[in-house]
Amino acid sequence: MPDHQHQHQYQNQHNQNQNQGQRRVWRSGWAAQAGVFLVVAFLAAGACAALQPATGIPPEVVQLTQLGPALAVAAVALLWPARTKDLLAGTLPARGSRPALPLVSALLLTPGLIIALAAAGLLLTSGTLPVTAPRALEHPLALLVAAQLLGACAEEIGWRCHLQPLLRTRFGPVTASVLVGALWGLWHVPVLAQEPAYAAGFLTATIAMSVILGLALERVRHNRLLLAGGFHTLVNLGMLFVTDETSPAAAPMVALGAACLAAALPWLAAARRPATAPDKITTTTAHGTR
Repeated sequence: MPDHQHQHQYQNQHNQNQNQGQRRVWRSGWAAQAGVFLVVAFLAAGACAALQPATGIPPEVVQLTQLGPALAVAAVALLWPARTKDLLAGTLPARGSRPALPLVSALLLTPGLIIALAAAGLLLTSGTLPVTAPRALEHPLALLVAAQLLGACAEEIGWRCHLQPLLRTRFGPVTASVLVGALWGLWHVPVLAQEPAYAAGFLTATIAMSVILGLALERVRHNRLLLAGGFHTLVNLGMLFVTDETSPAAAPMVALGAACLAAALPWLAAARRPATAPDKITTTTAHGTR
């Protein structure tokens, strides 16, 4: 009996040492994986933008640059297939899973709060609100919504379903979310050519929205892609119909950035409370990778 206990203890210690070694290997490779993802995401977006005129797809329906992050995930998966599979755990719905309705509702209602705050800010500062009626659009509303959702999901599988959990293996949830938001904003290269106030408002918006999504998805075990894509789509549609984000004027973008920042504050406050269940991505990557 003592020999058996000694052997069992030795085996447990061996497994712990092995997991620690695997964890060190995982942490040492995160920068290379993130670097490859970012390089491909930027280059693929540029190539897609160059190809868009030849496809005949109107950019107001969907911008092919949004495919860049999805193509980057595919490229990373070729180099690190097992790691990528682990990071993408929880991206799709799972059979028998039950959504956390209060959390999902709060996440999908936040875009409405953002647009309402942005509209109020524009009204207070300029006295006007550039509202676009759906019937004024050149394309059917259903087509626009479907295309916006497709494009948003092509982005979010890269930013929130791959890069966010990758950085979470190295950083805390807020830091990882801020980094992803900054990179997401800088990935929109043409925005940086606008006047400083416009670019600052846009980067503030992407960072704040990334914090909201990052903190919300910490507590979501399944269906992360549709939730992040739905949030992204609702914000894009609100910007299109209410704040006229297609205009190069700085005021709508500054108002949007301030609104996103204000909407992120309750999520930051709620993040101080302990989670009721461990994050699936964090749990998966904490036990070693292949």
